[in-house]
Amino acid sequence: MRIVSGHLKGRRIIAPKKLPVRPTTDMAKEGLFNILNNRIHFQDIEVIDLFAGIGSISFEFASRGTQRITAIDKNYDCIKFLSKTADELEVALDVIKSDVFDYLQKTPLKADLIFADPPYDLSLENFEAIETAVRERKLLNEDGILIIEHSKHSKLDHIKSFQEHRRYGNSVFSFFEMEK
Repeated sequence: MRIVSGHLKGRRIIAPKKLPVRPTTDMAKEGLFNILNNRIHFQDIEVIDLFAGIGSISFEFASRGTQRITAIDKNYDCIKFLSKTADELEVALDVIKSDVFDYLQKTPLKADLIFADPPYDLSLENFEAIETAVRERKLLNEDGILIIEHSKHSKLDHIKSFQEHRRYGNSVFSFFEMEK
């Protein structure tokens, strides 16, 4: 995994093979952040990274100047790796070991952007549960964005707050914006 832009541009993050992750590809990540460059000021936002894995998305936000990033994953080894890598990169990252669905029901945090990169074989009901929890618990600040990464084989455009999707190879980013 490579950080594609910002002050950490070019840094490689090599995760141990034993971790149960599928990091976002560099091509897909670069495409996503090109879209976000036109929508947000990275320094001014708070981000929650769900199913953070090795932190590919969290570290990309940090490299671009985002100061308030919370990374959630339930795997102990991923959490350990995230914390160690954040220290090595001298990045402030709030790392929380939790089941994402439990976290979404309990967190008092709100964010400007919530990114979810669940396993591609997640059930449609669980994709819907992510959006429902974010919407019903009002976890996004005004004009906030929920982005869910998923396989090209999953269709999320029927979900209530769906706005658009962008495809990069086998990866799709679906964007959701909550009603005001």
